[in-house]
Amino acid sequence: QLQAYGGGLVQAGGSLRLSCAASGGTFSNYVMGWFRQAPGKEREFVAVISRSGSSTSYKDSVKGRFTISRDNAKKTVSLQMTSLKPEDTAVYYCAADLNLLLRFAPREYDYWGQGTLVTVSS
Repeated sequence: QLQAYGGGLVQAGGSLRLSCAASGGTFSNYVMGWFRQAPGKEREFVAVISRSGSSTSYKDSVKGRFTISRDNAKKTVSLQMTSLKPEDTAVYYCAADLNLLLRFAPREYDYWGQGTLVTVSS
């Protein structure tokens, strides 16, 4: 089970930190990803981190602004978001993939959190 939290309302240029807590299973067996879904749009990849945390990948539009990290001992994955833009407004989801590779398609992921809303005002 995954529980995402940390969303909220922030002004453009501001920062937010999302976190996702996992329960059950062996957290370190999962590649962890963050996705987002804006109103009227499909869910899209944002960031992914390998099982050990040594490898990451990002959507081009968030590179340099967002940082994904994980703490396997605490069973958490986080997304630090800075220099937020109105186009970052979306519901953000964490997801777990029982696979070794870093994958970007939502359909590849096995488990999903409930989502947390991020609203960036201009």
